[in-house]
Amino acid sequence: MHPTLSLHRGLLKRSSYYNPDYRTGAALLRARRPYLVKNTLTGIAIFGFAIGVFSFTLKAVGQETFDDVIVPSEPQTAAQSIQHQNQSQAVKAKIPTAEVNGMRS
Repeated sequence: MHPTLSLHRGLLKRSSYYNPDYRTGAALLRARRPYLVKNTLTGIAIFGFAIGVFSFTLKAVGQETFDDVIVPSEPQTAAQSIQHQNQSQAVKAKIPTAEVNGMRS
């Protein structure tokens, strides 16, 4: 990577933390050293939490049996599906519901 025109002309002072080839210098490594262990442990904790949530989610979804999903035995035509919807609406209209204190049973 080439230095920018401002740095090349000497208008801006080069940071003391980086070498002329923009690699980290010894001063930057010394400045980061006290935080290395703490940052590493924090990163491991965040990564572990994310992996834990991911594995828990996969396990929870994997236990789903989908018993509540009705799978038709044969494909229905459009006319049959409309007829089935009309029948289910008629059945719902015939079922009496008791309401006590604003709650349906």
